[in-house]
Amino acid sequence: MLSTQGYGDSGKMKDYHYSGPVEHRFSPYSFNGGTVLAVAGEDFAIVASDTRLSEGYSIHCRDSPKCYKLTDTTVIGCSGFHGDCLTLTKIIDARLKMYKHSNNKTMTSGAIAAMLSTILYGRRFFPYYVYNIIGGLDEEGRGAVYSFDPVGSYQRDTYKAGGSASAMLQPLLDNQIGFKNMENVQHVPLTKDKAVRLVKDVFISAAERDVYTGDALRICIVTKEGIKEETVALRKD
Repeated sequence: MLSTQGYGDSGKMKDYHYSGPVEHRFSPYSFNGGTVLAVAGEDFAIVASDTRLSEGYSIHCRDSPKCYKLTDTTVIGCSGFHGDCLTLTKIIDARLKMYKHSNNKTMTSGAIAAMLSTILYGRRFFPYYVYNIIGGLDEEGRGAVYSFDPVGSYQRDTYKAGGSASAMLQPLLDNQIGFKNMENVQHVPLTKDKAVRLVKDVFISAAERDVYTGDALRICIVTKEGIKEETVALRKD
């Protein structure tokens, strides 16, 4: 039986007009939100992140921290596309095991930062959609923070925020830790207890304003004794 869908009421065939090529777009990336932060002190480093994994206006998971332990003195915080975060941390973990088997020692935080830079630069034409911050202790036992862009450029900082709420966290850190644009202020060394309190305060503030940050705060405190983890509840709406 012939179909009459392409014919009008009079039985004549309808006119079809070619409107030009149609472009079908596909993006290999997705932004899953989340915020990471790292602070370095005299003999400690703190890496913290929220635990919300979202996409658009949907929350996929409320317990997905973005802090990954690499060694006993190094933690990395990754935010951006969660699939790339998982892939990148697996590659780093494999490279760390290869290094330990070859050299019979653990890679230092500075060496991990340099290695990550080469990994990211090697994918510069199809980069990992990940914002990385490494926190740990250097060879002298002092706190160190390394921040990266997606194609491997990195630098050592005292404090750094990345992810969806970084524009809210960074000015607070500049004020409270860096004493930027402040006059007649005594620059006192940052203690571990004050740094932990400050991290909690800035994340509570960010959760009030950023829809992609919330649920809980995971804090990793790196000292010469090891890595201590702490969890603080944030708003869940």
